[in-house]
Amino acid sequence: MSDEKVITLTPNRKYFEEIYFSGNQGSLFFSPTTKSKTITTIIVITALLIVFLLKDNLSKENVGILYFLSFIFLLCAVYLSLSINKVSRWKKQVYRYLKTLEDSKKYEIRLSNESLNVAINHLEEYSLWKDFTNFEINDQFISLEGKFNYMFPKKSMNDKDYNLLKKAIKDNIKP
Repeated sequence: MSDEKVITLTPNRKYFEEIYFSGNQGSLFFSPTTKSKTITTIIVITALLIVFLLKDNLSKENVGILYFLSFIFLLCAVYLSLSINKVSRWKKQVYRYLKTLEDSKKYEIRLSNESLNVAINHLEEYSLWKDFTNFEINDQFISLEGKFNYMFPKKSMNDKDYNLLKKAIKDNIKP
C-alpha cells in the first residue's frame, strides 16, 4: 500500500449480532464458557437427589456421601455462577458497543503501511500494525487482537474493501 486507503463500513447492528451471538455465545447456561459447568452441576444435583431420596436406606457410616455430594454441588454452583456472571458482563459490553454502532453516522477504517485507524463518529483509535498480536480471517468476518480488539463483518463492507482489508492484514501482521 503506497498511500492511505479508507474503508467505509455499514454499521448495521444485525451483521454484528450474527457473529457475536453465533453458537450460543449469548446463552447464560449453554454458552461455550458455561456449558460444561451447567452439565456438571445438573449431574451432581441429580446424584444428590437420588442419594437424598435413598438416605433412609443408608447406614450411619454412609451418610457422609450425602454431605460430600452437597459440598460438590456447592462448588459446582459457585463455579457456574461465576461463569454466568462472566457471560453476562460480556453480553452487556457487546450490547453497549452495538448501541454505539446503531447511533453511529460514520464508521471507517483507514489503512496505511504503518497503521490501522478505526473511526466511529468522532471517536478514533489509532494502532500500529505491530500492536496487533493475532488475527482471524474467514468467510464471515475479520477479527484483530492487540492493543485494541476489532471484529469487522464481511456483510458490513463490499467485497473489494473486504479483500483489501484482508490483504493489508496478511501483509502487515505476522502471526
